[in-house]
Amino acid sequence: MAGSEETLKKKLQDENEIAESHKTRTLTDKQNISKESLTYSEKIQDKGKELPEPLWTTFGDSLVKLRLDHSCSQTPITVHEMFKETVDKYGPLNAMASKKNGKWEKITFAEYYNLSWKAAKSFLKLGLERFHGVAILGFNSPEWFVSAVGAIFAGGIVTGIYTTNSPEACHYIAYDCKANIIVVENQKQLDKIMQIWSRLPYLKAVVLYNDSLPERHPNLYTMEEFMELGNEIPDATLNDIISSQKPNQCCVLVYTSGTTGKPKGAMLSHDNITWTAAHASRAGDMQPAEIQQEIIVSYLPLSHIAAQIYDLWTGIKWGEQVYFAEPDALKGSLVNTLKEAQPTSHMGVPRVWEKIMEKLKDTSAQSGFMKKKVLSWAMSISLERNLSCSGSSDLKPFRTRLADYLVLAKIRSALGFSRCQKHFSGAAPVTTETLDFFLSLNIPLYQAYGMSETTGPHCMSGPYVYKHRSCGKAVPGCKVKLVNEDADGNGEICFWGRTVFMGYLNMEDKTKEAIDDDGWLHSGDLGRLDKDGFLYVTGRIKELIITAGGENVAPIPIEDGVKKELPIVSNAMLIGDQKKFLSMLLTLKSTLDPDTSDPTDNLTEQAREFCQKIGSKATKVSEIVATRDQAVYQAIQEGIDRVNMKSTASVQHIQKWTVLERDFSISGGEFGPTMKLKRLAVLEKYKDEIDSFYKE
Repeated sequence: MAGSEETLKKKLQDENEIAESHKTRTLTDKQNISKESLTYSEKIQDKGKELPEPLWTTFGDSLVKLRLDHSCSQTPITVHEMFKETVDKYGPLNAMASKKNGKWEKITFAEYYNLSWKAAKSFLKLGLERFHGVAILGFNSPEWFVSAVGAIFAGGIVTGIYTTNSPEACHYIAYDCKANIIVVENQKQLDKIMQIWSRLPYLKAVVLYNDSLPERHPNLYTMEEFMELGNEIPDATLNDIISSQKPNQCCVLVYTSGTTGKPKGAMLSHDNITWTAAHASRAGDMQPAEIQQEIIVSYLPLSHIAAQIYDLWTGIKWGEQVYFAEPDALKGSLVNTLKEAQPTSHMGVPRVWEKIMEKLKDTSAQSGFMKKKVLSWAMSISLERNLSCSGSSDLKPFRTRLADYLVLAKIRSALGFSRCQKHFSGAAPVTTETLDFFLSLNIPLYQAYGMSETTGPHCMSGPYVYKHRSCGKAVPGCKVKLVNEDADGNGEICFWGRTVFMGYLNMEDKTKEAIDDDGWLHSGDLGRLDKDGFLYVTGRIKELIITAGGENVAPIPIEDGVKKELPIVSNAMLIGDQKKFLSMLLTLKSTLDPDTSDPTDNLTEQAREFCQKIGSKATKVSEIVATRDQAVYQAIQEGIDRVNMKSTASVQHIQKWTVLERDFSISGGEFGPTMKLKRLAVLEKYKDEIDSFYKE
């Protein structure tokens, strides 16, 4: 047990190094920069000979060998070449739509390209050096897109920073990527950079795009000023830089969220971006604009690869029209944007889909008896039909169409999905309950699976590649294999293909851990493949609980089982690593504060309905926890007993549990920016509650 606590402390210490590791670095570092930051090309010159291109690197200016495959042999191209093709094909089409003063303002692809060109020249004017970073800290917007593309045209490396990051977390990334310029959205984000600017020796300028400057500061510009800075730079200068770029050079850095230590900068090449944008999207049946112009809504953080590849790069490749949601999208305004934009395709992380599900269940709970009955009838018919996939000639098809016409189509319309043909889920595992719920609305969720290190999706589902609960198949031209399979066919998922990243910037040991001697990327995830090549992700190796008795327990199936049995439960986290038995932390479904999106003390309508059914009058979480509400606690125990009965072995039984006073949230530290559970942070935050389970 002592060993386990020490391991936990060490991991958490690594997390905290985000804030501490560069604190002492000041402008005096300039004396050491020349030694510390020798580039790949300089080291090659030192050795006096040309080296063959490796499959991976840790240098931002290095070239890598591409994993070409005869089955999908697209000629490698740069981001600029991809965009130029798009302008030739789709120049007059609208590329972006953003709301200004209540009206949608649109930009065509030809205008988008010209703005990116101007931005590139302005970056050069500000002194952007080859393979140095342009960091962007802000919510999704045309300015984000133009800055990203312009940075790459100018020979820089674009790096997104989460808007939720602390100043020290921003410092870690800006220092690591040698950011010459940082683009920020508003005063709130600018304040973070002003606090750390003196400790960023590579930083030459900051650009502000959504606010006016409260006071002048050297090398601080508004977006309007910035866009005019490069007018004197000759087009030939930029053309020379663009023509020198190679598909196997780095152009994008995506930093992992740092849930298991310091964030790692995953380097993505031009080919990673252009190939994945073309082929992963087509595997999901995204259409080129000459067939149908896809309409999507951009709202998830662009610093995460899922949103960046789906919104930005695929949007350029196939001529999609991207509508930008409001910054408070996840606080409730997203549905308004969806209704106005009428997307043909939509992507969400599991927590977004869960929140939509909970909202719909809440609305249903407030409906009258007949409305509830009709909705239940329609959803059960639809789910049964979608799960059976049978071609029976009874009345089912007619009943299904009737249910859809009378009920389900109206719900999809209320969500803004009237024209939506494809609904994707990615970035984290989605529960069976969520998949079944949306399937009952005739909304199959097509799961995508990959990671920052595979440029997003390496496996895709879509209308023609779909099995319920599967993440689909490897994108054509990519490979997946399992290593160290157990008796049930579960093994570690490994990747090969042109999605696979170049390596982690400045982290050789971590890169060697991720990529084996044969060039396969090891995911750290567990999965199984069926006979048709469909992949099912079953857990994460690092999340596996190894009990004191040496038994391996995958937490996610047990956690999902508890949430399915108990509609009042919002989050369930299994505990038991190096412990004698399993225990669980539970949170209850509560409403969100409309301004902050933080959980309140008020139970949701669905949770209150659950309480009423079992004889409790509780309307607040605090009432249940403070009084250990007998009816609710008994119902939870009975639900856990049912989950225990379904388990295959007694070692998987939950023996103790507690209900926490507040639901998990980003602000509470339990979730990362993409709503992924930060298990280590939860273990530390609720250490006292967990210790109480195991006191003799």
